[in-house]
Amino acid sequence: MFVLFNENTRYPVKVWLEDESRIEENCLEQAYHLSNLPFIHKWVCLMPDTHAGKGMPIGGVIAAKDVIIPNAVGVDIGCGMVFTATNVKVADIREIQTGNGSLIQSMIGSIMRSVPLGTERYKKPQDSQVLDRAKKEMEKYEGNAELVHLIDEGYYQVGTLGGGNHFIELQEDENGYLCIMIHSGSRHLGKAICDYFHKTARELNRKWYSAVPDGYHLAFLPVQSGEGKQYINWMQLAMDYAFENREHMLQAVCKIVKEQIEKYTGGTVEFTDQINCHHNYASLENHYGENVWVHRKGATRVREGEMAVIPGAMGSYSYVVEGKGNPETFYTSSHGAGRCYSRSGAMAAFTTEEVMVDLKEQGVILGKRKKNDVAEECRFAYKDIDEVMEQQKDMVTPVRKLKTVGVVKG
Repeated sequence: MFVLFNENTRYPVKVWLEDESRIEENCLEQAYHLSNLPFIHKWVCLMPDTHAGKGMPIGGVIAAKDVIIPNAVGVDIGCGMVFTATNVKVADIREIQTGNGSLIQSMIGSIMRSVPLGTERYKKPQDSQVLDRAKKEMEKYEGNAELVHLIDEGYYQVGTLGGGNHFIELQEDENGYLCIMIHSGSRHLGKAICDYFHKTARELNRKWYSAVPDGYHLAFLPVQSGEGKQYINWMQLAMDYAFENREHMLQAVCKIVKEQIEKYTGGTVEFTDQINCHHNYASLENHYGENVWVHRKGATRVREGEMAVIPGAMGSYSYVVEGKGNPETFYTSSHGAGRCYSRSGAMAAFTTEEVMVDLKEQGVILGKRKKNDVAEECRFAYKDIDEVMEQQKDMVTPVRKLKTVGVVKG
């Protein structure tokens, strides 16, 4: 870790990397913008997977006094991970053949048919306790009439994966056991909320002659203002929805895995050690004696003893970790490996054929309907997850190391 504190910064920027050369220029500029916000508490943190985002770097963490910043949470509010382990050895099922190829291929195919991917949604509304509760508490939301329709629409997207870097993976841990990991968030709901309240914050900041330049894309809302309270209500709804969204997908995937493995092996599949955690959100916490709003954008909370999931890229490794509760990071770690190529940059640098050959050589089964953009999410487009883990030894202890066996992408 090193600290940036110079003529460009009002508050220090603590970076969990070897040196400044490891940070892209745009990311560094965004970190300087954060460090000049008047309401920052203590310092700005950049996790080892950091890279440029919109307004605030991905892998960025700030604690803010009395304000909340929609773009410092991001458009996929509540995006995060869900994980479960099984009692099944991958070696015991890898060679089993079915009418749809190997057993792993069959499970990947069934997942693709059962879980809507990319822009797909369900044709009928799905059960959602989160949205049912929201409809009973409409007084929290009806002040933002332009957003209310999202609650009814959300019933069609709960339990869906989305696209981009979202995935469903079957994985093998270092002891040979099959595990399941899913990365997804609040779908259209979160994006619409972020866009609406960022626009609201910009309008209010101009009205107040805010000292925060509009070009920073970090317009803020005082948490005691009506608009701030409204954003917090909607943000919490999106977080709960994202959590439930992952739970629904995990249930669907576990059902497929259990039915197919038990059918072909005669054994009993058990699921243990479930974890469901966010990595795009803000929460009121106490740090260094003050109550502050900790914004984690592409960053995972890891209090002492808290379990979390840090994924790598498809075909690479992922980790289950236990938090050490590092106060300097506001009890936070990276949320993944972090991009070293933009999506367009990866498409330009790596061909579809290269990526498909790489996955085949590793024995990874890919479930993806359109393969022409597969390079966007290839492992070469991301930092080495083991290097990222090395830089955050003061934040987390690895508990499981997992290798991709099969992956479903939107």
